[in-house]
Amino acid sequence: METDNQTYVLEFILLGFSEDTKVQPLLFGLFLSMYLVTLIGNLIIILAIITDSHLHTPMYFFLSNLSFTDICFTSTTVPKMLLNIQTGRKIITFKNCLSQMYFFILFAQLDNFFLTAMAYDRFVAICHPLHYTVIMNPRVCALLLLASWLLSVLDSLLHGLMVLQLSFCTELEIPHFFCELNQVVQLACSDTFLNDLVLYFDAGLMGVIPVTGIIFSYSKIASSILRISTAEGKYKAFSTCGSHLSVVTLFYGTGLGVYLSSAATKISRASAIASVMYTVVTPMLNPFIYSLRNKDIKQALKKLRHTLSINGYFVSSLQKCS
Repeated sequence: METDNQTYVLEFILLGFSEDTKVQPLLFGLFLSMYLVTLIGNLIIILAIITDSHLHTPMYFFLSNLSFTDICFTSTTVPKMLLNIQTGRKIITFKNCLSQMYFFILFAQLDNFFLTAMAYDRFVAICHPLHYTVIMNPRVCALLLLASWLLSVLDSLLHGLMVLQLSFCTELEIPHFFCELNQVVQLACSDTFLNDLVLYFDAGLMGVIPVTGIIFSYSKIASSILRISTAEGKYKAFSTCGSHLSVVTLFYGTGLGVYLSSAATKISRASAIASVMYTVVTPMLNPFIYSLRNKDIKQALKKLRHTLSINGYFVSSLQKCS
């Protein structure tokens, strides 16, 4: 980081949402509540899938990984924001900022790839039901999981190394509640052409291709459902992918909305507020979407609740005996 015309950057300042001290307790309570709901909701989904053998299928394998990723995705930004609100300090060191960017990109890309893998799974299940167990075998699922992690790690590592090549002088205030890649690059006092080029190329490669795959999968699914003669058969086929389609719409809809709004307005604080939708709200809502719209998950949650109540009864009985 230290060359002839570069200044070593020790820390950035995260401006957050508001500097009004009266609003800080409200923001702290709001984001703490959403963070806890996200943690508990996604952990319950993971436990339900692990404990119910009927859910040991490719679709729920990727769903459990998606829930784990959502927990990590939210944990990269919200705890630091809560700490800043509680302590009144808005400083983040360059090392921590770089780490936050790395893990944010990593888990965002994992979300992207897992949603794509789940769309492919639904495509095979509905369009090629007789070959489903052959195509979506454990080896294929493991390869899709490995490829998702490998591509995500390499992608986030590339952006991290690109930021390391930049120099930062003054104006180190980030009008956001976390170290968002584009915001950090804009603060550099060195040439950022290569960074911007990689950023746009990456958005096209890692964003457009998965979205195209999802759209292709659901176009084939829709055509297959329309060919079903009975209304009951159509509803049954659609119900197997309704939850996933809702999550896909929420994830990509909010993400696209954030970047379109940030491109249309010069107010960076407005972009930060809009970013809450896909960084906090979407991971929080995903467990509710799957638990409310999915019969298998509902049954698994009932079994999990029954199991926990039995375990709680035995624990209380043992305590009384002792």
